[in-house]
Amino acid sequence: MRSGASVGANVWEAQNAESKVDFLHKLKISAKEADETEYWLRLCKYSKDYPFEEGLIEDLNSIIKVLSKIIGTSKRNQKSSNQLIKLIC
Repeated sequence: MRSGASVGANVWEAQNAESKVDFLHKLKISAKEADETEYWLRLCKYSKDYPFEEGLIEDLNSIIKVLSKIIGTSKRNQKSSNQLIKLIC
């Protein structure tokens, strides 16, 4: 529950990031929390004592893909900005 809630909390924080670097950092934390959430969900899947719904892992994988895409695009944009600054200076 905590790692799953942390995914959304870090995305929320990223929206108010102080810089592009801070934005990217918070999204990376969110992606790591999503990976941890997948771990816990898989443990629940194979445990007889915990309820499990297969749709949760599917939804989480969609979230992970979106986060990965945003992180990749942000990294490319950051590199482009850095190259542009070097050209100007």
